Order: sequence, then structure tokens, then C-alpha cells
Amino acid sequence: MSEQVSGHSGVRAGPSARRIGVMGGTFDPVHHGHLAAANEAGHAFGLDEVVFVPAGQPWQKSERKLAAAEDRYLMTAIATASNPRFSVSRIEIDRPGDTYSIDTARALRSAFGADAEIFFIVGADALSRLDTWRDPQELLTLVRFIGLTRRGHQIAVNSLDAGQFSLLEMPALEISSTVLRARVKAGLPISYLVPEGVVQYIAKRGLYRD
Repeated sequence: MSEQVSGHSGVRAGPSARRIGVMGGTFDPVHHGHLAAANEAGHAFGLDEVVFVPAGQPWQKSERKLAAAEDRYLMTAIATASNPRFSVSRIEIDRPGDTYSIDTARALRSAFGADAEIFFIVGADALSRLDTWRDPQELLTLVRFIGLTRRGHQIAVNSLDAGQFSLLEMPALEISSTVLRARVKAGLPISYLVPEGVVQYIAKRGLYRD
């Protein structure tokens, strides 16, 4: 792993062009589905690094109160610590106001350099709604997209050219952060659905109880 770049909140840059995956999300909480997706994309696309980027306040989810950004960042750091290919960035949680992918893409492009190949790893359903994102055309000049899909699920990406995205079929891991929060609130176990360190962190901090 290369050294941390000052001024970019955990974003890393290297001495030569690299293939960088970016796994964004609220990670509220992070779970094995997120980790499996990042690992699968890293293997399939020969990524040198996958940067997990916990969201600050995503504008699409402004109606829901999220766990504190610092808690979500620390849970993600715990979950990814054992994989040397994974890193976690504070770039969005340290940015005030609503979180937009275009701002993150600009900062990452500046940090990694013009020659780096940057891949945003997103759910295929989110990819199909790319035209609703802020400045989608500029975004497509900065990064490529890896759309995660499941066997038998078809999506329409009519707004994208074939060279701007790739689809990656994922193993069936039906794990949802929404369900995990509900299980914690109901006093049900979440071990083996999330990394054990995250289980302990949630219990220690009393997250999702109320």
C-alpha cells in the first residue's frame, strides 16, 4: 500500500498508474455482502486497491437518520482491516453538507492522477438511475462503473455507452443493512452476517437499539 496523501482525508496515491476501485455507501452497518462485492470486483477487474468511502449525508437518503458518520467510518475500518487490498477514506464524512459522487470523483481523480483507472462499484439498480445523479456526464469522464447484479436480474442502462460500464454477477448473499438494523433493534443476533469486530462495536456503542 502506498502512503497517504495529505489533504485528501485518507485517499491514497501511488507512483504509477493503478486500477482503483471505489466502494461507496452509507455502511450503516457494513456487512459481509459489501466485503464480498468489493473482493469479487477486485478479482474480476484486477484492481490494485478498493477504497471504501462511507457517505457523509447522501442526498438520496436525507429522509433517514443515519448512525453517526464516525461510527460508520470506524465500523468500516474494522471490517476491512484484515484485507491489504482494502482501505477506507474519510473524504465524504469530512466534507460538510450533502454528499455527491461527482465531488468524490473529482477529489479522487486529483489524488490518484490522470493516468489512474478509477472504477465506481455500485449496485446495478443505482447504475440504471445514473441520469438522476449530479453532473452525470462529467462523472463519466472521470470514472468507469462496475454494476453489481444478481443472476436472473436484468437492468436497463440506456443512458450509458457500452464502454462506460461493466456488469458483474455477484454470488447470492442476501444481506441487507436495513434488515441488520431491525435485527439489532429486536435483540436478534447478527453474528456471521457482519464481521465479528463490527458485532462487538455495535454492541459496545449501543447502535440501532432505538
